Amino acid sequence: MIHKKQLSSMLQESVFIWLQNCDELSAIDSRFGDGDHGIAIKKIALLLEKEIPLLSEKSMYDFFEDLGRGIMGICGGSAGPLYGTMIGGMGLPLDGKTEINAATLKQMFASSLNEMQDITNAKVGDKTMMDSLIPAVEAALEADDDISAILKAMSEAALKGADDSRAYVSKFGRAKSYKEATIGTPDAGAVSTSLFLQGLYVGYKEESGH
Repeated sequence: MIHKKQLSSMLQESVFIWLQNCDELSAIDSRFGDGDHGIAIKKIALLLEKEIPLLSEKSMYDFFEDLGRGIMGICGGSAGPLYGTMIGGMGLPLDGKTEINAATLKQMFASSLNEMQDITNAKVGDKTMMDSLIPAVEAALEADDDISAILKAMSEAALKGADDSRAYVSKFGRAKSYKEATIGTPDAGAVSTSLFLQGLYVGYKEESGH
């Protein structure tokens, strides 16, 4: 089971990994985008860091709902609305729950993807954050009903998805005007999504000893 203490550690690790990689994310984004993705991710990470202590006072459902709303309000291009939707969507299956088992964890990731697919038509191969999120959620749903196995499969699939995005032509945002020139550079959003999911896995391992 994942209880509030473990969930806090998981999210804190995502914050840590994001803050470590902000400059790299902006460097990637500067190739064909606005060059500010790392700045936006830093704002989201700092907001998340500020909100994590409030988890002890709220239900898990309310925590994610408030967190998602807060992230959506962050200025800096599309990152706020996208990550607010992705992270906020994770909390929808938690209504009335005080702990997360393997089945609920799978529902959280499925819900996150479902919410994202309500606001974007991007698919794998379009060079967006969905290049990481879609394979990560698919891997999570196919994994054994074991929390560590789910998070490990998700993290590995997200990392591969981000790396695979190097081979794609950008089809969304400012980068799409560069067409084939974008081949060879990973998508900054796919990388930052992978880092967030990696953090959840690393944080769970460290907290649980698995």
